Amino acid sequence: MDFQVVVLAGGFSKTLDPLVSQEVPKALLPVANRPVISYVLELLEQNDLKNAIIVVEGKTAADLISSWISSTIDDDRLHVEVAVVREDVGTADALRSIDHRLTAKDILVVSGDLVTDITPGAVAATHRRHDAVVTAMLCSIPVSGSSDTGSAGAKDKSKKAGRYNIIGLDPTKQFLLHIAAGAEIEKDIRVQKSILRAVGQVEIRADLMDAHVYAFKRSVLQDVLNQKETFRSLKRDVLPYLVRSQLRSELVLNGAQSDENGNGTDAMQNSKVMLSQLLTNASMPSFHEICALGPDGLAPDLKKTHKCCVYIANKNKYCARLNSIQAFSDINRDVIGDANHLSGYTFSAHNNIIHPSAELGSRTTVGPQCMVGEGSQMGDKCSVKKSVIGSHCRIGSNVKIVNSVVFNHVTIGDGCSIQGSIVCSNVQLQERATLKDCQVGAGFVVTAGSDYKGESMAKKEKQ
Repeated sequence: MDFQVVVLAGGFSKTLDPLVSQEVPKALLPVANRPVISYVLELLEQNDLKNAIIVVEGKTAADLISSWISSTIDDDRLHVEVAVVREDVGTADALRSIDHRLTAKDILVVSGDLVTDITPGAVAATHRRHDAVVTAMLCSIPVSGSSDTGSAGAKDKSKKAGRYNIIGLDPTKQFLLHIAAGAEIEKDIRVQKSILRAVGQVEIRADLMDAHVYAFKRSVLQDVLNQKETFRSLKRDVLPYLVRSQLRSELVLNGAQSDENGNGTDAMQNSKVMLSQLLTNASMPSFHEICALGPDGLAPDLKKTHKCCVYIANKNKYCARLNSIQAFSDINRDVIGDANHLSGYTFSAHNNIIHPSAELGSRTTVGPQCMVGEGSQMGDKCSVKKSVIGSHCRIGSNVKIVNSVVFNHVTIGDGCSIQGSIVCSNVQLQERATLKDCQVGAGFVVTAGSDYKGESMAKKEKQ
């Protein structure tokens, strides 16, 4: 496929503190002991998309990601180029920064925190079939929160009310007519009269997630980014702007100024006639097809009308973004659970993964939907349920780990209990420490006998 792929990988996301650290940017956070960005790159390779530009915020994060890529990704199978942009930059600004590298007819923009089995090729095919200026991938909103064993997101900011999208579709569910993110939604949903008249009816949905996979016509995307310098976000600025603009042809936008003879009144009248003709003939679901009619059609100048399309994934497909602490826990649970086909691992007859080099003590049990990484050691009488344990961990005896994620090189003393929590790399839990619904940042020491609930703990950075 001749799409140019841009993967927006972010940097050291503040919303994921204390999971990210100076050694682990967001893109390298582990999902089933694999960096989350590996899932996107694998998906691209499977879809015969051979070249990708990974946009990373900040040089430190970029160097870490580049190092991982050079040691892991086969350049013959997938050529990856890392581009550095400044930290805390918006997604639209990120694309502006690499504008000179975008040369293909169409650009596929993918969020680097996406874990899915939805093929980007289907989005690209939909985009090309409709000759759209943008095609957005939508999927069902994942069920958030963990099972009855507890939640790792006790203090998760993303759980605030209003974090959803209001999406308007035409009756055929092919065209995007309205989109608003949760923070922008007020009591009233306002849809342009012109769009409503054009389609006859709009289907309003609140059960779909914008997966942050967009196919753009490059020339239109670059024009918008150049002309609208205040636009910072693809989702909040660029996409809604294109949706609002799709019934405005160049004739409608510019013809009102003046015709070749300077007769502005006539040009204004012609513009109104054309818009009226568009709306009169657009009451059927296929109104975009009427807009695209050629010289023998009703309105040749309206061929330049923008088309904003959607690809709605099947409900049985998996799609989630690692954009919050809760999502991190949910995705790890899913990828070793119901969505284990995404993990890339072969599961045992007990429906778990225990690396051959891992050592388990006497009467230690590792339940189904669990993972124990390379070189990890566990003492006697331990119990692991619905959890991921990283590589080279040292775990004592009588330790219980339930519905949790433990990173690499973690030391856990005898008698500890960890439930619904995330424990980052090089953490030490001393004897009989208890964690419930906690996040423990890299290198932190949890003192013996301590009992934490719903806490976020991080090692103080040296000044």
